[in-house]
Amino acid sequence: MFVIIVGGGKTGSSVAELLLKEKHRAVVIEHRPDIIDRLRQELPPECVVEGDASLPSVLEEVGIAEANVVAAVTGEDEANLVVCTLARFEYNVPRIIARVNNPKNAWLFSPEMGVDVALNEADMMAHLVAEEMSLGDMMTLLKFRKGQYALVEEKVHPMALAAGKAIRDLMLPPQCVLAAIIRKGELIIPKGEVTLQPADEIIALVHSSEAATLASLLGPVH
Repeated sequence: MFVIIVGGGKTGSSVAELLLKEKHRAVVIEHRPDIIDRLRQELPPECVVEGDASLPSVLEEVGIAEANVVAAVTGEDEANLVVCTLARFEYNVPRIIARVNNPKNAWLFSPEMGVDVALNEADMMAHLVAEEMSLGDMMTLLKFRKGQYALVEEKVHPMALAAGKAIRDLMLPPQCVLAAIIRKGELIIPKGEVTLQPADEIIALVHSSEAATLASLLGPVH
């Protein structure tokens, strides 16, 4: 995979290092001389290009016609939008990711502006805090489909509604599937007749909108 990263700050350089470690091709475009100096110490020289990514000539120099992904992660929303628009509508890059610095500008980072995924750090943090507060002891292991679904894990509390009940008798949310039960170190397939016991570790795939409902079944009754 070939990824062009616009912006050589800590975010851009960290993404580049991760991609290179995973044996992908990555190029960072940066225009600030002091940042360029740092990047050339951290990354292979062929992965650092000095220039203004809002100029088509610079994008063409790094081979944007071959890019699978463009990630615009500068500290300026206007610059990120310009890069995304060029990448999508001038060069038809398949996947475009943008960093949103000011939450008030989040509405601009839309498919109409060429953005497939907008990373709004402030919004993500706010949602994460709210989610963790609503889920109690439930732990999110992985997220899928842009955060719509999550693989979660939680132990059955002794006072939970689910404790002592067979799986078939639980009022599980519609978009929730129990994937595994771990009981005293042993894996149990979650079939309908299996009765959940206190301290069972439940692993489930659930839609984000229904995670709190699942947590209320497995956690203590309030």
